[in-house]
This record gives sequence, C-alpha cells and structure tokens, in this order.
Amino acid sequence: MSEEAKQIFVQESEELLQEMEDALLMMEEDPDDTEHLNSVFRAMHTIKGSGGIFGFNFIVSFTHPLESELDRARSGERPVDQELIALLLKCKDHTAALVEFAAQSTDAPLPLELQKAGDHLLDQLNASGQSPAATSMLSETESQVETLFKEQADADSLWLISLDFKPDTFRNGFDPLSFIRYLNNLGEVVKVITIYQLDETGEEMDPESCYLSFRIAFNSAASKTEVYDVFEFVQEDCQIRILPPQSKQSEYLDLLDNVPDGSCQPLGELLLSIGALTQTELEQALLTQNNSEPEAERKQLGKILVEQQSVDKSTVKEALHKQEKIKEKVSKEARSIRVDAQKLGQLINLVGELVISSASIQTQIRSLGLTSLNDAASGMEMLVEEIRDTALQLRMVQIGDTFSRFKRVVRDVSKELGKEIELVISGGDSELDKSVVEKINDPLTHLVRNSLDHGIEPPEERLAAGKPAKGTLTLNAYHDSGHIVLEVADDGAGLDVEKIQAKAEAIGLVTPDQVLSQRELLQLIFEPGLSTKKEASNLSGRGVGMDVVKRNIESLRGAIELESERGKGTRVTIRLPLTLAIIDGFLVGIEKESYIIPLSMVQECVEFGAEQLQHQGNYVNFRGEVMPFIHLRHFFGLPPAGPEQRESLVIVRFGRTRAALVVDSLLGEQQTVIKPLGAVFQNLPGISGATVLGSGDIALILSVQELIERAEQYAEQINPAVASTHKPTLYQH
Repeated sequence: MSEEAKQIFVQESEELLQEMEDALLMMEEDPDDTEHLNSVFRAMHTIKGSGGIFGFNFIVSFTHPLESELDRARSGERPVDQELIALLLKCKDHTAALVEFAAQSTDAPLPLELQKAGDHLLDQLNASGQSPAATSMLSETESQVETLFKEQADADSLWLISLDFKPDTFRNGFDPLSFIRYLNNLGEVVKVITIYQLDETGEEMDPESCYLSFRIAFNSAASKTEVYDVFEFVQEDCQIRILPPQSKQSEYLDLLDNVPDGSCQPLGELLLSIGALTQTELEQALLTQNNSEPEAERKQLGKILVEQQSVDKSTVKEALHKQEKIKEKVSKEARSIRVDAQKLGQLINLVGELVISSASIQTQIRSLGLTSLNDAASGMEMLVEEIRDTALQLRMVQIGDTFSRFKRVVRDVSKELGKEIELVISGGDSELDKSVVEKINDPLTHLVRNSLDHGIEPPEERLAAGKPAKGTLTLNAYHDSGHIVLEVADDGAGLDVEKIQAKAEAIGLVTPDQVLSQRELLQLIFEPGLSTKKEASNLSGRGVGMDVVKRNIESLRGAIELESERGKGTRVTIRLPLTLAIIDGFLVGIEKESYIIPLSMVQECVEFGAEQLQHQGNYVNFRGEVMPFIHLRHFFGLPPAGPEQRESLVIVRFGRTRAALVVDSLLGEQQTVIKPLGAVFQNLPGISGATVLGSGDIALILSVQELIERAEQYAEQINPAVASTHKPTLYQH
C-alpha cells in the first residue's frame, strides 16, 4: 500500500472517530436519540470496511464485533445506557490507537498490550450486553413468530417469510403447501407456523375458500430475488413479505457502503441494486405511492417499503444516509479540493514576496517621478492586496472544532474528580490561521484542565457556598482589532492571592516587604514552580505548565491575561494575531530608521507637545484620559531630539490597555510581510519581527504589547501617585 493511500485512510478514520466521539457525548445527554446511535454505527462500519480494504486485519477484528453490538443496540436488543456509552468511548479511544499504529507500522505485528486491551474491551462489551435471543423482525404484535425466533439459537441467520393467501387461492388451482415444499430446493425450512385467518374474522367457513397464512423460518444462502421467484405464480393470490436474516442485513450495509460515490440513484433503485428489494416489491410500493391522494400528502417511498415490510427500517435508513452522503460529497467536491498544507504555505510565501515587489515598484515610481504610472501602480497594488487577503483566507479555520474536542476532556475529568461540570461554547465560528490553531491546542488543554481541577469545586462545596451543584466552564472566542481573543472562564472558587503571595515568598520570587497589586500577584501564577495546591494530581498541581503556556502564547506574538475574584471564578484571556504571515502595518520613523506598528493596534496619531496634550512625568492627559507614554528614541538608546524636531504621538491599544508612542515622523500605511528574526536577535526588547520595505531596506516590527508594559513600568517609577489612579480594574463579570 502506498504511503499516500495510508495517509488518506488515517485522516478519514480520525475524522470519523471525532464524529463518533461527538455523537456519544450527545447520547449521554439524550440516550433516546437514535440518530446519534446511527452516526456511531456508521463511523465504526466505515472504519471496519476501510481497514479491511487496506489490509489492517487487527482493526477489522476489533471493530467487527463492536459493530455487531452497535447493531443490536440499534435494533433494541440491548439498552443504550450510561454504561454502554462509557464503554463505547473507551472502544473509540482503542480504535484511535489502532489507527495510529497502522499509520506508523510497516507490516509489524500488533503489540501485545494493544491486543490485550482490545480483547478486554470486547469482553466487557459482551458481558454488559447479554440479552435473550432475537425477537421477530416482522411484527412485535405477532407473538407466535416471536416464539419461533426465541426457540432458534441461530435466529440471526434465518429468513422470515410471511405468506397471507387470499380466499380464491384454492379456486385458482394453487396448493399453498407446494410452495413450502419447493422452498427446500433452495435451503432448509426450519419451522412453519400456521395462522388460520378464519379464527380472526369469526365468519362462517366456506370449504372452497382459503383461510391460511404461514410464517416460515427459512435457512438459505439464496438471494432475496431467488426466494421471491418461488412464489412468482401466486403473487396475485397471496400477500408476500420476505425479510432477510440479520447476517444479510449486514451484507446489505456492506454493499451500500461500497456503492460508488459518483452514483446518485433513487432510493428504490439503490435498494434494488444491492438485492435488498425485488422488482415486484418496488413496483408495488410505487403503485401505492402514486395512488395516494392528494399528491401533497403522498408518503415517502422509504416509509411505504417499511410499512409493507419489504425492507428492514435500518436498511432504508442506511440507504437514505448513503444518498445524502453521495449528494454532500458531490456538492463538496464541486466547491472544494484538498490542498497540501506545505503547498499552501509556499503560496503564501510567494504572495509575501509579491507584496514586497509591489512596494518596491511604488517606491521606484515615486523616486523617479513617473507620475503617469501612478494609476497603473495603484491598480496593481489593489489587486495584490486582494490576492494577499484571499491567500490568507485559504488557511483560515474555525476555532469551534478545537473547542468541541474539549467536550470529552470535560466529561472524563469531571467523572474522575466527582464533579458536575457543564461546558458552554460560544464564538466557535471565529476564524484564525491554521498554523496558530495547531500551536494553541496544548496551552488551551492545560488551561481547561486547570479550571476543572483547581477552579470548579465539588458539588457539596458549591452547595455550601450557595452555588448550584453543577459548575460551568465557558470557552469563548471573538475578533478584536486584528486579533482573536480566546477566553477560558469558570465559576469556581477563584484564586487566593494571599496563598499565591505566601508561596511566592516561600520560594523567593518576591520579598515580604514588596507591595504588589492584584494584577501582579495573579501574574505570579505564570512563574515556574509556583502552585498553591497541597497535593499534586495527575491533572495539575506541581506548578509546571503555566509558565510553558505563557511562553508558547508569547511565541505566537500573543498575550495571556489572568483575572480572578475569590468565590466567583477565574477567567484567562488569550489574545492572538489572526495570522503569522502578512499584516497591514503603519510605518513610523525614528532618527534615520523605519519601524512598523501593526495597523490594527493604531488608534490615532497627533502632534506631541500641542496645547491639548498635558503630560506629567511619563503620563499624558489625552482628551481626559491619563495614559503612559514612551519615547522610542530613549527606548532604543538614541540621543534626545533637538528643539526644532517635531514629534508625534501614536496612540496604540492592546486588549484593554492603551499607551502612546513618541516617534519622529509618520510615514503612512505599509503592507507588511513578517519575517522572523534570526536566533541572535530573537530576544530584542520591543521587537517582534522584521520586514523588507519597497526600497530594499529592513524595517523592524514593534511589539506593541511589550512597549505598553515598558511604558507603564517607566511611568510608575517616575510618578507612582498617578500610576495608582491609572490602574484599571481587571476582573469583570
């Protein structure tokens, strides 16, 4: 098998397993919803079939008995309860492990621990699902037929044939028993139950009329059409219903699964093509449908086929699902294609170079005074912007898929800790770059586990505190000024800042005489080795991880902020750029160098020193709002500007904090292709990257978040009195 084919199998299996997990979690809330159970069955059935096609027999040997138990649950033979759902979740995890092994193995035998784990799960599944033998497939009200199937140990392999002869059967020269005798040529008639219709009508007997009905248990390898042909000559004098055995039903499902996806057939033709339906049964159902009046109230063909007992309900459901799947695939293929992520990254890099080349052309036109080319250059610049935005949009994905994966985490952890926790997701349709999504998953997982373990209290503690027994964990996402904001919030006990300070003093992070604000105390959580939990658990509590979370987020040019109020809860806010590739920038000049400020963070530009701007120390009163400012000349170690030098203030915002940057000149907007700094320059203060200007010069990209923090620090050192009134209240409900 080629590596490409294997990767397709692995990718499709992972998607199906995620669908299976989502459906199982929904089943916990609503066990009676059969559609979720059908989704689980379809996922496992498809993985089994694909595993067989690609030769992964260890996947087939585990999923086949699992599929059989799911089929029993669908037919009502075993109850769908919390025990079964929990067991199926474990089976899903084991199947994922088998798929992962298939992706990595090169015809190596299955490890013994995986084999034992699978056998143990199947033993549990069989032990929890013991039930009486299968009941009648035809009618729950026919107790005689139920008895017939209870008596047969191999009921799953039997056909059920129902023959209801009309009164004129004898008069037309037919012998009902002859058909039963002829059936023995195709297989074995296991048992016949005779039903006398005269007993039901209570009318006086006519010796020439036929009052017989037969229910026949029949064992045969013949097809449904071959069995139906036995009764070809008596079709007008008998109502015939033939239901295949359960083994045949599974065969039909396999055949449905193997129907080419490019073949979109009507329901009747689809069932006819796999042998689940005979031509006569289809014609009879269509006739019933066409004779229905009025036309607007005509029943769907599938319902008619089930009502006339020509096809099992589960087979019709699968056929309808196959139809829908084919339609969706055809529609999806018509509007989308799968592209390798590496090729997409290469395209975005080329678009970045195109942006630089466009800026270079604009620079040359201005320097050479070729004003006649301005219109053409402007048109090209607009097209380049559209190409840039479209290329970046190709790599955008919704954050909702990442959020949904935490449903399982919340379920498992809450059961392990004995807590009642509800997960609330909002803003799942917010989009960001796929590369950012992949890197944010681990930090989010750690924050969610911390909320479940540290934050939300056990039910008895919540009730004692006047809270509902069930805690709430909220995941939210929204866009804000060129960033995406992710929030992880809980309504738990909140953080104890006194314990945090005591622990920080104990390990030497702070000294007892230091006076720290609420925000500074909470930020200590992100220091290595700090934890206020007395006993470590397998979820959290050793003080490792939160510093890594902060470092990972900052490596994405993002920021993390912690807010907490004792007894009310904790909220962690993560602010990330939408993309790591290309941004709109605002070009400013300091001395002879140019710097880029992300345009989404720039709010306003004004002349520094104007009468309306009154500043004290390192604070400026801008239209009634006191905010810190920082001289970029001073920050970068340049000499002060001369008295004739005019300076400007650039008001910037990051999250809920604002500050002013003092620059020499404002040079306008600039499309910016972000280039990473080399290892030597990665830790430059106030710098997050670099870009190439149209002139070929290098411009550094300013880190607004870090500059705002530095501005606040400088201002506090110079004028702490003003700083105390400037600090905002962080925690808001």
